[in-house]
Amino acid sequence: MSKILMCSSEVAPFAKTGGLGDVLGALPQALAKLGDDVRVIMPKYGCIPGEYVEKMEFCFFTYVPLGWRRKYCGVFKLEKDGVTYYFIDNEYYFGDPYLYKWNDLERFAFFDKACLEILPHLEFKPDVIHTHDWQTGMIPVLLNAYYINNEFYRGTKTVFTIHNLRYQGIYSMDIVADFFSLGSEYFTDDKLEFHGCANLLKGGIVYSDYVTTVSPTYAEEIKTPLGGEKLEGLLSARSNSLFGIINGIDYNVYNPKTDPYLYENYDAKTVIEKKKLNKIKLQEQLKLPVDGEKAMVGIISRLVDQKGFDLIAAVMNDLMNLDIQMVVVGTGEARYEEMFRQTAWYNPEKMSANIMFSNDLAHKVYAASDLFLMPSMFEPCGLSQMISYAYGTIPIVRETGGLKDTVIPYNEYTKEGTGFSFSPYNGNDMVYTLRMALGFYSNKVVWDKLVTNAMKLDFSWSKSAKEYQNLYEQLIG
Repeated sequence: MSKILMCSSEVAPFAKTGGLGDVLGALPQALAKLGDDVRVIMPKYGCIPGEYVEKMEFCFFTYVPLGWRRKYCGVFKLEKDGVTYYFIDNEYYFGDPYLYKWNDLERFAFFDKACLEILPHLEFKPDVIHTHDWQTGMIPVLLNAYYINNEFYRGTKTVFTIHNLRYQGIYSMDIVADFFSLGSEYFTDDKLEFHGCANLLKGGIVYSDYVTTVSPTYAEEIKTPLGGEKLEGLLSARSNSLFGIINGIDYNVYNPKTDPYLYENYDAKTVIEKKKLNKIKLQEQLKLPVDGEKAMVGIISRLVDQKGFDLIAAVMNDLMNLDIQMVVVGTGEARYEEMFRQTAWYNPEKMSANIMFSNDLAHKVYAASDLFLMPSMFEPCGLSQMISYAYGTIPIVRETGGLKDTVIPYNEYTKEGTGFSFSPYNGNDMVYTLRMALGFYSNKVVWDKLVTNAMKLDFSWSKSAKEYQNLYEQLIG
């Protein structure tokens, strides 16, 4: 049994903005089920629901050095689903409901130092400290700089996971040196220095024993100039200790048999009939023409360039000429929000633009849609394609990152495959692939088999957690 400490800026169900929070909500529990002693540390944000705050137990307080400052640090504890969670309390840094703010460097410098400072008080000596994204990327750096010669921390290994390489935490070297109390030897081009600035994510890559990312294909892509975000040389140099492990999804949350948000619950045996009923009721709710046979294409996403919305913008007229209904749920860049609003205004029979985040509506769209469109420019892992499988909805994706790892193109001759994909980042290729998918949709024998097979796929966390467990054991030796 390994002792694992996870440090993250967000953890579901306490506080999250996206996939990072989902991963930290599920992976620790899956590891605990495999027998590991897993603890998680996160900030005690003001937005954590009261039902969890009420159950927290105050442990102790200490003072954390932050440059020339000494800052109050309270520690609260909560045990849930076999995992012990610790919450770092400081009203100035984390008391309001916002996870990310204008002073994130100072906030997460405090958090990173607190994660290491409190461990002797917890009497928990981890075998592995597993950090996530730039907000905790400096923990391995601090461990090397200040704690490695302390007997308590000696022998502790580090793993750093990159959830999205584009977000790196780049700040002025002077300010980083101040908050983290680091000398100039840490700001050379083989350490934290990055084009004249300090790069916190780079610190995590350089100083961690192992580096992981969230899919095998993304682990290869980030070693190239196209996907490396100017860190491809460093990541290539770390090839022997860089691993890609695909994320999983929580089938307790995404299960059409028990999902409380659906109009009609269903399983693999009843999906064909019940999916149509979900579609009809969603059409009624969204005031689309009611037609259970009409192919519905779902999009649930942040409306940003990374997700391929420039492709959709370039071929929107072609999409509206197809015999489909498109349902969009999400928020993002104003130009894409306005594009979908306008398209829905001019094509009310074909487009429903829901420029909002609604968990309730998202679940309904997964269940009602026949196809799910994800034409991402890059996608470290992607969860929506795996969720759509769970609801018998067939994904159409661009072959990148985790999308390439999880969607096997359908082969009409061998009848193998789980979805549809295209490779060039091109709107015409996307439309061609969607037309091809619609051709198969019209063949009910083929389509029904695709749908029922999709619902049998297993992307639960247990397999991914086992891969992480093997990695920890290999590292600990």
